[in-house]
Amino acid sequence: MQTEWPPIPPTTTGLKGRCPRCGQGHIFNGFLKIRPECEVCGLDYGFADPADGPAFFVICFACVPSVLLGVWLEVQYSAPLWVHLLVTGPFMLATCIPPLRPLKGWLIASQYFYKAEEGKLDRTSPASKEV
Repeated sequence: MQTEWPPIPPTTTGLKGRCPRCGQGHIFNGFLKIRPECEVCGLDYGFADPADGPAFFVICFACVPSVLLGVWLEVQYSAPLWVHLLVTGPFMLATCIPPLRPLKGWLIASQYFYKAEEGKLDRTSPASKEV
């Protein structure tokens, strides 16, 4: 088994849902559920915690066009509720659901690539001794 893995950019692996270490295995077991480990290289995905990051990005960037479409339909045509259900609803689902998996994969791969971990207080720094 290889012990030294070359660094792979998060955009290459994460957006495809591949292992951030080997680039071959899968991150997901289903649509958004994270596997316990990579089936190829054995990387433990216990470090992976994208939290609400994917949902935040989708809300900020994908939901805005959906809301604008709904507002435009209402202001321009005074569209009845059934038009919103048939037009705005599917548009919202089409712009919000598909980006979740690539964004979650990218965030997990970025955590691995940049060695992100929970913040800790550094009590040995000179600044903390001055206080």
